[in-house]
Order: sequence, then structure tokens, then C-alpha cells
Amino acid sequence: MRYPRGRTAARTTLTTVLALGALAATALVGAAPVAAAPPRLGPCETGQLCLWAKEGFRGARHTFELADIDVDSCVPLPAGTTAAALANRTGRPVTTYQSAECAETGEFETYPGGGTWVPQSPYQVRAFKVWES
Repeated sequence: MRYPRGRTAARTTLTTVLALGALAATALVGAAPVAAAPPRLGPCETGQLCLWAKEGFRGARHTFELADIDVDSCVPLPAGTTAAALANRTGRPVTTYQSAECAETGEFETYPGGGTWVPQSPYQVRAFKVWES
């Protein structure tokens, strides 16, 4: 069956529009994602260890002064709190622990003290230790 000239032209136009739409959709899907702006660094002064409840240095902040921390001792966060971001400005290495008792059976990570900013900890921090340099 042959279509009249007008219907063939309309069908060709519709096919072209659909093909262009599919091409545009493919281009959008294949396009590189727009990079999100890096998180702003949270306020943390020299000599402090700062821990935030939420990723990206957001939420409640707990600040610990190097002068008030027992070096090489486990310091648990206040009961019922965890941290998801941190800044180590103590000048000494700090190990954060998933365990509130600084047990090495859970996750733990050591961060240098010269100014380490971690917007997203790989686990919920429940305790930390500050080490001698």
C-alpha cells in the first residue's frame, strides 16, 4: 500500500523528530556529569581536632584542644554521638575509630596533623587517639 504524498512526508518528519530526540537523549546520558563544588572547609583552629556530625563539615561540631587531650589515650565522643567529617589541626597524627573503645576490630584510620580535612569519613567515628609525632 502506498501512502499519499502528504502522509509520507508527515511520517518522514515524525521519524526525523523521533530520531533527533533519541540522539539528544543519548548525548545527555553520555555527557560527563557536572562536578559538584567541593565542600567548604569547616572552622577549625590550629591545635584543634574538630569533628562534625554530618558529612561536608555540617551538623553539630565537637572541638578538642590538643592542650586538653591525653596523648596516646582513647577519647570516646560523648555518649550517643558520632562524627562523619573531621579536621585534624593538632600538629600530631590522629587515629579515628569506628569503635567507642578504640578497638582495632572495627574500622580505623590515621590522619596526619599538619592540617587534614576529611569531608566524609569512611565510617561513623565514635572515638579517637592523638599520637606523639
